[in-house]
Amino acid sequence: MEKNKIKVQTFLARVPLFNSMGPEELSRIALGTTEVRVERGGTIFQRGDPCIGFHQVVYGQVKLAFTSLAGGEKVIELIGPGQSFGEALMFMGSPYIVSATATDDTLLLHVAKPAIYREIHNDPEFACKMLAGLSQRMHSLMCDMESFSLRSGTQRVAGYLLKELPEEDGGQLTLPATKAVLASRLNLTPEHFSRILADLCTQQMITFKGRKVQVLDVPALRRCAA
Repeated sequence: MEKNKIKVQTFLARVPLFNSMGPEELSRIALGTTEVRVERGGTIFQRGDPCIGFHQVVYGQVKLAFTSLAGGEKVIELIGPGQSFGEALMFMGSPYIVSATATDDTLLLHVAKPAIYREIHNDPEFACKMLAGLSQRMHSLMCDMESFSLRSGTQRVAGYLLKELPEEDGGQLTLPATKAVLASRLNLTPEHFSRILADLCTQQMITFKGRKVQVLDVPALRRCAA
């Protein structure tokens, strides 16, 4: 048991929300934390399940999505290492309104609500960090709404590629999910997403093969996204 506790503390120390905490604080959080390992394609929770804490991704990737009765899916967000999800619903005491699926083999830390409430009571700075994280998530969702409402599909794809680009002066990036998942994330059909990539290739801004995308002309892609 002690060995597992130390392992959880090590993971917690790498999480931005907890990385300023000392050993005693991490030990308290660890008491309310469990490891959740999910294989690729595995379900973490479904819409309507109770939310009794929040999840932090250690490695892997999680897809948050709405699913219709007919089986259609709308991807809301892709959550990667160091990112968290579920905080707002945890504070509201509401069930999950989306489903969560692992798109890669994934390790999560599930931090129970009582552990978070104890730290908020003990440390106002911790409460500020949680509020900052929630505010950042809200800002991101508002930016998504603006993009979906006011920007063309081509602008959305170009902007997404620029955001994922690891180097300012160009380079190669690997799409973090399938084209169908990314299309849903950008509020596009898979066919439209593929056509946009093909058009960007024709204009010699990018080349791509599978999930590998090579950006050939960053200034042109920026103009396209503007």
